[in-house]
Amino acid sequence: MATIRKRPNGTYEIKVSCGYGVDGKQRNQYKSYKPEPGMTPRQIEKEVQRQAILFEEDCKRGQITAAVKFETFAEQWFEEYAKVNLRSTSYSRMKQLTKRIYPALGHKRLDKITSRDIQKFVTDLLINGKNMNNGKPLSRKTAVHHLSLISDVFSYAIRMGMLTDNPCRRVVVPKSEQEEKQIYTLDEVKTLYEHLRDEPMKYQVYLLLSIYSGFRRSEMLGLEWKDIDFENSLIHVRRTSQYTKEKGIYTDTTKTRKSKRVSKFPPSIMNLLKQFKTEQDKEAKQLGTKWEDHDRLFTKWNGAPMNPQTPFEWLQGYCERIGIPFRNIHSLRHLHVSLLIFEGVDVVAVSADMGHSVVGTTLNLYSHMFQEARARNCDAISNALSFTNEVKAKEEKHSEDSTEGTYEDEDEQEEEQFGQVFGA
Repeated sequence: MATIRKRPNGTYEIKVSCGYGVDGKQRNQYKSYKPEPGMTPRQIEKEVQRQAILFEEDCKRGQITAAVKFETFAEQWFEEYAKVNLRSTSYSRMKQLTKRIYPALGHKRLDKITSRDIQKFVTDLLINGKNMNNGKPLSRKTAVHHLSLISDVFSYAIRMGMLTDNPCRRVVVPKSEQEEKQIYTLDEVKTLYEHLRDEPMKYQVYLLLSIYSGFRRSEMLGLEWKDIDFENSLIHVRRTSQYTKEKGIYTDTTKTRKSKRVSKFPPSIMNLLKQFKTEQDKEAKQLGTKWEDHDRLFTKWNGAPMNPQTPFEWLQGYCERIGIPFRNIHSLRHLHVSLLIFEGVDVVAVSADMGHSVVGTTLNLYSHMFQEARARNCDAISNALSFTNEVKAKEEKHSEDSTEGTYEDEDEQEEEQFGQVFGA
């Protein structure tokens, strides 16, 4: 309810209590009303009451509870929503985004931030933003991630009844030309294979299994020996191995429900896994009580789960040693997809193999590969209709042997040629 107090100077103070803010303090909104000259006491009373009702309605729509700094409310969102609903890796990545967002918007009141403020921030990221580690310009994807976090905070404020509008919905992130994914060429893959025997067994297995499976790095590191069905040549994806600064290395669920899947592998991969298991068991026996039995395929020297950064660093060094470009660890997954697509595997099967939750994700990520594969349809049709070349050759030979004027018209000539070719 609104309360009204008349000040000594003749103006009126209207106060509305709006509960408690995210900092635990009670929030009140105040409004001043000054009567117009010549108004009667009766008219003033009615107008003050009307102004109080209107002001209270505005407060109910969230105009006052949003009078809190963006950084304060964003931190509340992290505690109340993000920590409970997001995966630890997603939570950690979003926390990293605040290093740029808070200096730009954190000091502003939530209800005072406009679409223009956010647009200027996003545009500045694209023009002047630099990677904090290597100084390279920020990508459009990074700008989108920052905007998404800001939008999530505003959406939460709306759900809490603090605001009625999300200014992010009017912000535009300029489109940029999509870069093709960096994929190892077949010649580079051949070089990777040729020198692999000189590398430790666990990295041999990691590289070959990555190419044959297309598993994500977290899925690879989450594999346990009980996931390997040697009898039927199957490997089950049931978990992931993740890392955050706060939690260290930990086991997590798969990215989506459909990421839990099973794949079949050729004898060469299964035999390599058997050799790897024998070698790992031998190392565990030698270490005795120092060996930590986590049942993982990919481990540190003592059996503890391997750090997610280790495969990246190994592959980078390996590429340098054998003289080929380093395409990053995720490119092995892209290579797997490209091989499937160019062998004519349909998009639904590719999507299931990759563990994508929807087929649209596969199409969006690898649209250019499917387009290139479709472009080869022309060659496929030409090959399928290769007998037409034989028809043409016979036509030319027959033309050389025949004399002019043998046929009364062209239709008769075509009919005869058709009969010669197809045995009519």
